[in-house]
Amino acid sequence: MVFNSFMRLAGFIFSVLLVILIFSPTSCLAKSRGYVVGKGDVLKITVYDYPDLETKVRVNGDGQILMPLLGHVEVAGLTVSQISRKLAKMLANGYLVNPQVNVFIEEYGSKKVVILGMVNHPGLYTINGPSSLLELISKAGGLSMDAGNDVTVKRTEPDGSEKTIHIDLKALMQGGDLSLNIQMRDGDKVYVSKAGMVYVTGEVKKPDAYKIDKGTTVIKAIALAGGFTGKAAKGSVKIIRVKDGKKMVLKDVPMDTPVLPDDVIVVPESFF
Repeated sequence: MVFNSFMRLAGFIFSVLLVILIFSPTSCLAKSRGYVVGKGDVLKITVYDYPDLETKVRVNGDGQILMPLLGHVEVAGLTVSQISRKLAKMLANGYLVNPQVNVFIEEYGSKKVVILGMVNHPGLYTINGPSSLLELISKAGGLSMDAGNDVTVKRTEPDGSEKTIHIDLKALMQGGDLSLNIQMRDGDKVYVSKAGMVYVTGEVKKPDAYKIDKGTTVIKAIALAGGFTGKAAKGSVKIIRVKDGKKMVLKDVPMDTPVLPDDVIVVPESFF
């Protein structure tokens, strides 16, 4: 079917773009800068001109490290640069003059992330080190044919609060907005939505089921189906829609009418 061929092509394009985005220098640099330290990570901390303060420490189950002079310090949920600034500020408060603190990731702790929805292999994945949303989707076998553009990430913040992040895959993959390729954190729950589909039948060149976005109109859906045939009654298009379990028929719909998932668009034959 035309739709299946289109989806295979779309899957190939997604795979190519995924490789480009994951392995591009910009992407790798962004990952190293944006990595958020979590439980189980091992940090190497040095203070310039104070070798006695050099330490290697694992982030404990409470998200803390044990630092000479300072005791327990909360670091989970911070990037390495944020930790450097935090430790420098604490050491400058009565201990050292203008301390220069460097923090390195000596060893990455394992993180568990769940991905569900329209991927080929949904489930629980263990990741080590920086791993982006696109890398997680790749680990899960890529997007399924029914995948939509909406991804939801449920995340627990270090303070225990819940955060919901909405990602537009179309803006990420087609628009190239790399800020949407967020880094995964331990305990993240990712859900890839199912695409909305409409069915276009009657006097169109390629009757079939088509994937739609929010705001897709009747004329756009007909364009996806190759446009009208020469026998189409363009002013008599109707939509068959199920709402609250009841079937309804919208007749002579304007071409700019928004369509909804599972709508059936019928283009009748003109008898004149």
